[in-house]
Amino acid sequence: MRKTRIHILEDDQEIRNVIEILLKEEGFELQLSSSFSELKKNIQNAMPDLFLLDVMLPDGNGAEICKDLKTDLFTKHIPIIVMSAQNNSEQKAIDAFADDYISKPFDIDDVLERIKKQINRSEETKSAQA
Repeated sequence: MRKTRIHILEDDQEIRNVIEILLKEEGFELQLSSSFSELKKNIQNAMPDLFLLDVMLPDGNGAEICKDLKTDLFTKHIPIIVMSAQNNSEQKAIDAFADDYISKPFDIDDVLERIKKQINRSEETKSAQA
């Protein structure tokens, strides 16, 4: 059975490192990007099973990227969790069809729990459609 692949789009190196260590310890395969342009290149090689997107990015807005992914035929089925430290971002994430929202600063255990919940939900949906 192949590992679950998670794509992390986070421009803050320290936050990306913390999430990377946590998820690798849990056995996930990771794709890491620090910009939207990097994400676009990375998903051409391999599509993830879940996206974890920051809102504030050097070349885009995570909520807008979420909406683009959720309205694209090839990525609309992939769960997306949006993260932000901005107070007004949760509603933007909901409006962009995000599957979940995490406020920064975040609790590591909460992040892991939310990721597992979205992956389980996605797998249940795939099984029901098969």
